[in-house]
Amino acid sequence: MNRNLIGRVVPLALVLLAGCPSAKKEPAGPTASQSAFRTAPRVGPTENVVAAVVSASAGPAEQVIPPLDLTQYPWHADTTLDALAVHDDLLRRVATPEGFVRVSLEEGSFGAWLRRLPLAAPGTPVLSNAGRTILPGDHPHLTAVSTLDIGKGDLQQCADAVMRLHGEWVWSKGKRDMSYRAASGTDMPYARWERGERVVQRGQSIAWAPGGGPSKDDHASFRKYMDAVFAWSNTVALARQAAVVAIEQIQPGDFLILPGNPGHTVLVLDLAKDAEGKQVALLGQSYMPAQSFHVLRPRRDATWFTIDPAAGGVQTPFWPKPFPWSSLRRL
Repeated sequence: MNRNLIGRVVPLALVLLAGCPSAKKEPAGPTASQSAFRTAPRVGPTENVVAAVVSASAGPAEQVIPPLDLTQYPWHADTTLDALAVHDDLLRRVATPEGFVRVSLEEGSFGAWLRRLPLAAPGTPVLSNAGRTILPGDHPHLTAVSTLDIGKGDLQQCADAVMRLHGEWVWSKGKRDMSYRAASGTDMPYARWERGERVVQRGQSIAWAPGGGPSKDDHASFRKYMDAVFAWSNTVALARQAAVVAIEQIQPGDFLILPGNPGHTVLVLDLAKDAEGKQVALLGQSYMPAQSFHVLRPRRDATWFTIDPAAGGVQTPFWPKPFPWSSLRRL
């Protein structure tokens, strides 16, 4: 993949020569035609709303949704970042399909955190890191755009966005044990970054080396760490690090990933089920070039993707191949 390498700490060329292919060579634009659609009904971010969920003991039930707690989404408190303004969140914006209820999730889990993912105003376009419009706000395969910052470099692409959101969730819980893997196989734990070490080129691979002293334990430093991860990781590395998940065990926070050069991944943001056990999912992605993390829709008149084990996989709008269920993974 041709990245703009200006401003990056280390080049990727030698990693590629070492047999660590970049998995970030996705097409630069959408493959579907662009046309208008209507967004799902929404409720203001400060209002309590009622939504259907699955109760572990009593079956489907109605539950009042509290206001969004933005302290759980740390990029909004980081003044060094260009996060978009919050309009509402995924649970408020996207209605559950008729006859379905959202599955119950453990409080504090990655899936529960994603269910309340902050969203920008309806009609917000998907932008590249350079500010170019990738998808207009009324694109038929676009449900919503998250408020997550993209960054200045062409770094936060598909697998990167999955790691970024996972890392933000870990950070929001007050933990610092996030760790992601480089294409070379080198582990990149935040703890080493926090101690002042930095990832450097070492021959045809990479290694940790002493830096300029311990880093501040603040979100701005964490965000720089994530950029370092993005520079050296890819879909191949993420697929190898993550655990294989059977489709019968799918849950929000899992992701479908096809490693390679090119490769791609989409994140399961929410899941709903009907009385017969049929399931549908909300899927989100970033892409190439680095761009706004956005919620997909399979077609103009639908927001949820069908999760049918008998179908063998799911087709998403901008990636030419279906994601087989065997590609389901979990961090």
